[in-house]
Amino acid sequence: MRYVSVVAPQGVSISLDGRTVTAKGPKGQVKTEFKVVGVNMSIKDGKFEVDGDNAGSINTIKRRVLMMMEGALNGFSRKMVIRYAHFPVKVSVKGSTLMIDNFYGEKKHRQAKIVNDTKVKVAGQELIVDGPSLDDVTQTVANIRQATKTREKDKRVFQDGIYAVGE
Repeated sequence: MRYVSVVAPQGVSISLDGRTVTAKGPKGQVKTEFKVVGVNMSIKDGKFEVDGDNAGSINTIKRRVLMMMEGALNGFSRKMVIRYAHFPVKVSVKGSTLMIDNFYGEKKHRQAKIVNDTKVKVAGQELIVDGPSLDDVTQTVANIRQATKTREKDKRVFQDGIYAVGE
């Protein structure tokens, strides 16, 4: 039997409802449901406790809960840059959708879904994607990259797109 406990940092509250863990903090709320069999979760004296026989599952839950607390306390942020050589790309946020106009001179608008509580800020030729959940932030970045995917063009010549910094 393996046992692990995690103490919530100051400013973050953690709650457990069945198999769903919720971390609330100044940057927002992150909620995750763990569908792992053979693992017991509880909250005692402000500590999140996990025990069971499968060490891999226990460590995964521990790391996920730590990331949830980090996101609720500080949030996560990813920077993206808009690059074009042929046609100027226009980007705007409308509700939970990022609208990409004039990509390769196309008349049709390309769209990327902004996931849950994630916010996208447009600052000139940069996009700042931030939110309390790392999963939602990275999924939003992936949605933006997928929306500007280049098909049937030589990628060495047509390098237009929206790229995450560090790619």
